[in-house]
Amino acid sequence: MDERFETFTVLIADIARSIYKIKTAEMSEFDLKGSHVSCLYYLFTKGELTAKELCGLCGEDKANISRSLAFLEEGGYLTCVTPAAKRYHSPMRLIEKGREVGRRIAEKVDRILALAGEGMSEEDRAVMYRCLALVGSNLQKICGGYAAKSEDD
Repeated sequence: MDERFETFTVLIADIARSIYKIKTAEMSEFDLKGSHVSCLYYLFTKGELTAKELCGLCGEDKANISRSLAFLEEGGYLTCVTPAAKRYHSPMRLIEKGREVGRRIAEKVDRILALAGEGMSEEDRAVMYRCLALVGSNLQKICGGYAAKSEDD
């Protein structure tokens, strides 16, 4: 498989670009950025979450999640439930505006996922997600090796 590297990297990059474009286009009606989508989506579907929990769910770094939450809080989408000494560990909750936009985002996500998965059986989908998780885990292990190697230098 001489084209394996090219096929893998191009497909992953194309998927990431498409997701970015879809987030940007779909969020324009709310006057929000794509980076806010995941926060609103997960707070709507899972309920109260801390910034730390959102980092894990969204796959975003702490700084990006903190900026998104600050923007959404200032915009009247969410509120901090119990301001703790460390705000990063305080649960955030959607308020009325955030619940409404979160509901609409969840509907859009469901519609887009259905369209993206057209022609794919549930079995195909399960295999795809299992394989993507395995590849992601293996790549993270490789990245961890680089970190350990740079510490040795």
